[in-house]
Amino acid sequence: MHQESRGNITRRHFLKVSFAAGTGLMVGLNLSPGSAPAIADDTVRLIDNKILEPNSWIRIHPDSTVTVMINHSEMGQGITTALSMIVAEELAADWSKIKTEIAPAAAVYKNPAFGIQATGGSTSVETSWDLLRTAGAATRELLVSAAAANWDVPVSECRSENGVVYHTPSGKSAVYGELLEKAAGMKISENPQLKSSEDFSLIGKRIPRLDSAVKARGRAVYGIDVQLPDLLNAALVHAPILGAKVKSVNDSSAKSSPGVRHIVALDSAVAIVADTFWQAKQAVELLSIEWNPLPQSAPGLQTIRSRWEELIQTTGKMVRDDGNVSKAMKKGLKKISAVYTLPYQAHACPEPMNCTAHVRKDSCEIWVPTQAQGVAQDIAASICGLSLDKVQVHTTYLGGGFGRRGVSDFVAEAVQISRAVKAPVKLLWTREEDMRNDRYRPASFNILEAGLDRNGLPKALSHRAVGSSEIDGIIKEAAPAFLPTWLPRRIKNGVGKIAAGFILRSQSAEDAMGGSATMAYNIENIRIEHIKDNPGVPVGAWRSVAYSRNGFVVESFMDEIAKSGLKDPIELRLQLLKEAPRHCNVLKLAAEKSGWGKSRTAGVYQGVALQEFHDTPAAMVADISVSDNGRVKVHRVVCAVDCGTVINPKIVEAQLVGGIIFGLTATLKSSITVEKGRVQQSNFDEFPLLRIDEAPQVDVYIADSKETPSGIGEVGVPPIAPAVTNAIFAATGKRIRSLPVNPADLVG
Repeated sequence: MHQESRGNITRRHFLKVSFAAGTGLMVGLNLSPGSAPAIADDTVRLIDNKILEPNSWIRIHPDSTVTVMINHSEMGQGITTALSMIVAEELAADWSKIKTEIAPAAAVYKNPAFGIQATGGSTSVETSWDLLRTAGAATRELLVSAAAANWDVPVSECRSENGVVYHTPSGKSAVYGELLEKAAGMKISENPQLKSSEDFSLIGKRIPRLDSAVKARGRAVYGIDVQLPDLLNAALVHAPILGAKVKSVNDSSAKSSPGVRHIVALDSAVAIVADTFWQAKQAVELLSIEWNPLPQSAPGLQTIRSRWEELIQTTGKMVRDDGNVSKAMKKGLKKISAVYTLPYQAHACPEPMNCTAHVRKDSCEIWVPTQAQGVAQDIAASICGLSLDKVQVHTTYLGGGFGRRGVSDFVAEAVQISRAVKAPVKLLWTREEDMRNDRYRPASFNILEAGLDRNGLPKALSHRAVGSSEIDGIIKEAAPAFLPTWLPRRIKNGVGKIAAGFILRSQSAEDAMGGSATMAYNIENIRIEHIKDNPGVPVGAWRSVAYSRNGFVVESFMDEIAKSGLKDPIELRLQLLKEAPRHCNVLKLAAEKSGWGKSRTAGVYQGVALQEFHDTPAAMVADISVSDNGRVKVHRVVCAVDCGTVINPKIVEAQLVGGIIFGLTATLKSSITVEKGRVQQSNFDEFPLLRIDEAPQVDVYIADSKETPSGIGEVGVPPIAPAVTNAIFAATGKRIRSLPVNPADLVG
């Protein structure tokens, strides 16, 4: 998921204290951007006479264990550790006593970047920084005040460290767990004093992740692992043609298969419910289904390409229009142009889509690896005709998300099946169903033009693109009964629905051109235009969204500009980034650490790229070689980033390495093709991932910064493709303008 505008959570939002029904007193947080905060006048109390719950994010137990509530999904990005470190830092807690719990679906836990509880867009740390610091600091001050009251001493004479409050003059001390009863009934600070960065003892440290041990020991519960009493298992088959619906089903053979309990026809799929998943899967293969294809012709890549070649000549929506490109191009500038194309891409999450649902008469419970708890809750409530408070969402670990699990089509199916059979059901897609029924990264067709002055500097730049955007996919991809899948029902009815649709559609062009319209290069005349077209292939958010497409397009074209203007690619960029110091810094850092321009091993060539994603500029230099048969080997990638204050360098490094590997698969290995409405790829034999022996050495360098933390989870994806393809040009003189790289194009 992706959205440019974000709510800003500051200490001023940490004000309202209120009771949470059935769970004791919590400090509520007003998360609605722009809404006025309320003043707190309530007091903190114990839950079950033993657990202190001073706010929605922290629970302190009598043994001084601190449970941190995590409102974002853990999909391997280390967010449970990072967010806990923020709380523990300001709480001055004993790190060995920190535990985590994934928060339930509730309004207090919504992501202000989206207005619902969801994880995506590299927003987790950025939107939680001030909020969790405030929660931790307020709780720390509460416990210090409790100790001071117990000892009848001034608060100013007390301090806290590592889960202990000390009275310096007398030498008295008390662990946090001893102060809970006294803290109950006291008021919590509305404006606590936050630590200065110089006093940080946890933030910035290379602390092992909290979930490493449970995963290494095989004890982590993913969605696929969920077990319940009397649980049934479901497998299904979707329509083989995109957009087709179920017309009729002959299930006579499937009914008599061992273990089969129910056969449920959905809008565009048929599910078998059986005692075991394997029984369900075998029975699905016995179904004889007649599908009702859509009236329009089914999409195919050649048809789409021809269609877009025509549409690119039409007028689209102007996303950015600086200066006057047309006028500048007439002033005797040296003109260059290029056509770039990007394919559809699958998410290929290691854990296929799955969801366990138990629909009862007056409630619904869901166990699901989701990036969007709020979406899952809302869809289930819509299907079952329940209020939101009657739907409980249990978020498991996610075996990869990459944006795919922000869509809840598989949740809707599980809920529909459970409701139909009146029993708890675990729905698991096979790999083939997962690959062929993804919400793919949009393809695009691009024309770029530039005008260069006599010094080889671009004075005008135009980027026109045809294709769909991630937001278009969000609007169109869901079943009509709950369209669109991630919009809360409160804005889906009447005027709200119209307004929401208008807002999303009006932003789709800007969304589609992220990474191009947002470029930091200081070029006097820039025109960015988008022609929207969705030829019938379902699309959605893919790690780093449009920046992955436009990062390749713009940064490759910048290399073409450098070549045409006889400029060093890094020097050209530095000249155009004089008003973007953070970008300059990471570019210089990457150049220095990679040995740019210095002698290197024979046959190894370098390429560079720079891209900013959600306030984090990243520069990459790739060292590659090309064999005689056109195979590209990426030997090393040097990556430099400025992501503001770093919570945990180990996590930052891991995310960048993961993003680079993810991006290299799309650069060198795989894509999704469609012929006559059928997705051609079904498993990893046809959609190969980068293998371990193909993975490069990755060296990560993080710029020192005191700025607020910015995103990192998707930052590693956009620059890697152009860094590699620019290096391929340096090695072969052949310009790569379409992905993935075809070795045959590099031979001869």
